[in-house]
Amino acid sequence: MIHLHARDPKEGFPTTDPDVYAKFLPEIKKNCDAIINITTGQPSLRALYEKRPDWAFEDRMAAPLEFAPEVCSFNMGPVNLGIWTLKDKLLDKATHDWERYLLTKTKGVTLLNTSEHMEYIAKEMGEKRGTRFEYECFDVGQLHNLRLIADLGWVKPPFYIQAVLGFVGGLPATSDSLNLMQQTAEKLFGDSHYFSVIGTGKSQMRLVTQGATLGANVRVGLEDSLWLGKGELAKSNADQVKRVIRILDELSIEVATPNEARAMLGTKGPEHTNI
Repeated sequence: MIHLHARDPKEGFPTTDPDVYAKFLPEIKKNCDAIINITTGQPSLRALYEKRPDWAFEDRMAAPLEFAPEVCSFNMGPVNLGIWTLKDKLLDKATHDWERYLLTKTKGVTLLNTSEHMEYIAKEMGEKRGTRFEYECFDVGQLHNLRLIADLGWVKPPFYIQAVLGFVGGLPATSDSLNLMQQTAEKLFGDSHYFSVIGTGKSQMRLVTQGATLGANVRVGLEDSLWLGKGELAKSNADQVKRVIRILDELSIEVATPNEARAMLGTKGPEHTNI
């Protein structure tokens, strides 16, 4: 599975413009068989500049609604963005105005996913478009949010639960956090879920390796960490994927093929998307 955000091709700032997604989604679909997973959580930088409420939820949903992918992300609650905590370390390295803006202004911003938002995503993406979800949970309470909307009938199993650990504003990237999230998910969802783990920053490889040994799925990539190993920056997402596959191979853990993953998650298949 490939989880995707978009950036403006000229200045590199985060964008939710479907026209930008249209430049790369068909190329990915044409050249590989992976499940395409589009974010519903990426804020519109333009909405932030313009101080529009909720960072313009309608902007966030523009690309998923248009392309109806096999999978999209689904944040299980609000998160206080911690980008501002890096200001002293990174501000003098910023090369664009939008980078400086994010490093200073997000102290007063919460990335929202209200219950109303969740109901909309569930109905528009799940019911109407047949898209499955990657449920991104930044703390234990968000697992209970998922249980709540499942009990309300908004979403249905199997639940692909992504524990996001180390994101400032959520649980830290520790072994205790991983164990707590996995045990809670097991109690709440039992056999109706697949558990996965994200470790942010320098903890990425260590935490996903621990998760894999406990039976979890794993996600790596430059969205969550720039590192390949201690003191070594990754040159691409592929670097991190190759590294984690080597680790899994050495642990005798099998990596699913795209079609095996489709069968596990019950996706509708690439032929039923608008990509």
